[in-house]
Amino acid sequence: MSERKPITFDKVIRGIILIASVAIAVWLINYLRNVLLPFCVACLIAYVLEPAVTLQQRVLKLKRRIIPVFLTLLEALVVIAALVCIITPLATSEISELENMIKASSGHSTPFLPPEIQNFINENLNFDSLRRYLDPQQLSDLFTKGSSVLSATLGVVMRTIEWLLTFIYVIFIMLDYKHLMTGFRNIVPPRYRARVYPVFDDIKDNMDRYFRSQAVIAACAAVLYCIGFSIAGLPLAILMGLLVGILYMIPYVQYVTLIPVVILCYLDSLTGTNMFWPELGKCIAVYVVSQCICDYVLTPKIMGKSLGLNPAIILLSLSVWGTLMGVIGMIIALPVTALMIAYYKRYILSDNRKTQSKTLQSHQLKT
Repeated sequence: MSERKPITFDKVIRGIILIASVAIAVWLINYLRNVLLPFCVACLIAYVLEPAVTLQQRVLKLKRRIIPVFLTLLEALVVIAALVCIITPLATSEISELENMIKASSGHSTPFLPPEIQNFINENLNFDSLRRYLDPQQLSDLFTKGSSVLSATLGVVMRTIEWLLTFIYVIFIMLDYKHLMTGFRNIVPPRYRARVYPVFDDIKDNMDRYFRSQAVIAACAAVLYCIGFSIAGLPLAILMGLLVGILYMIPYVQYVTLIPVVILCYLDSLTGTNMFWPELGKCIAVYVVSQCICDYVLTPKIMGKSLGLNPAIILLSLSVWGTLMGVIGMIIALPVTALMIAYYKRYILSDNRKTQSKTLQSHQLKT
């Protein structure tokens, strides 16, 4: 029989205080999520860019971080501006092609598609309205009118201030990144450091393995999907590939894009240039091939050992943390869940194994 420690009144009170503290922390984060979101996004950006800052500081042999920080920010802005300049003409061209495709598809039917599905689509999808919304002049007028109205509202001003604060947060966090990390570790009282520091190390490992590595894999996935959709002849291939890459940051969410891919294949089939099922099969093949490359080639090379979470646990953690804390919860869901599991394995399971080992040794000595 294993010896169980008695449950004392002191332990009960500590447990109640711990549960109450966690509940209050979750409530405060949820209540202040609109204020905390820019700060959390800034922390994430600073964390992702930190290796570039460290590399440039080492290469330039500078003690102060201010020059490497601003160089890194400038390089990031240049890369983003270059991507926008490259992607915008392609996106505009693809939207114009989609508009022409919708014009050509009006009044046509898709062969090899069941009549029930065909009737449902015709009843619920208004091609004329969709074509009017995709008209470049209509989009320009809508954006101009909307911006002129919304710019006068307090909500837009507040959002602008929030994202300006995000940029300011990024600068100050990157300047004092190492001091902030050291300060967080020094908050822990000396007698608890031997127990808490391994938890901090687990957090760092999980964050490194997830955010930075997943960002690189998502960028590679975007390139793969853009190339694959272009080869398959899917309309809006570049935009859909970029959308898949963005959603790749959240595991398994990228499969949501199958719905617009099916719709685009259907619209393309109405023009008579491509058949629905062969084009859809090509797009599904793009998903299969790209996913195999990302999961079996890129992930082991870039991310190394995965978080070790079951897909059901991943989806559950995203749902729970997203419900509790919104966008902030979805950002921290997987690292925090992996941390909780690591803490459980490190301390609770190890303590149980030690207790069982001592009990077995004492039993063997008695016998």
